[in-house]
Amino acid sequence: MPSTSHHEHFERVRQDHQRELVEDYVEEIAHLHRHLGEARASDLADRFGVSPAAVSKVVTRLKRDGLVNARPYRGIFLTDQGEELAHKVAARHRVVLQALLALGVPESIARADSEGIEHHCSDETVAAMHRFLDDNPHLVPDSISRMTSR
Repeated sequence: MPSTSHHEHFERVRQDHQRELVEDYVEEIAHLHRHLGEARASDLADRFGVSPAAVSKVVTRLKRDGLVNARPYRGIFLTDQGEELAHKVAARHRVVLQALLALGVPESIARADSEGIEHHCSDETVAAMHRFLDDNPHLVPDSISRMTSR
């Protein structure tokens, strides 16, 4: 088993934190479109408890990265690349949430914890959680196993 230095572990955590904000915004934009038919900067500011200026800064970054299209007074729309990322993040979120529930974590705590954990799990870890859940479907509450989105 290869040894990884502390520096490499901390570097991964720093990279995860940088990705976390992008993933949260993309996931929330997709959620708002599904449930409200649109995503506006004011909606994002309300949902995240931040100022409209903070949302504007993140949306500018998302535009630069090719994840969203946004025009003044017209809302925020995910690009194909943004949609793909939102789908991946939502799927990872569901697996992490289901795994926590299967471990016996109370639902309110599992929902809160999964919001942070989902960004720090490698694809390999999520795949292992998914295999565990597939092998133990009786551990996931019915209301959660049918979950298709938040």
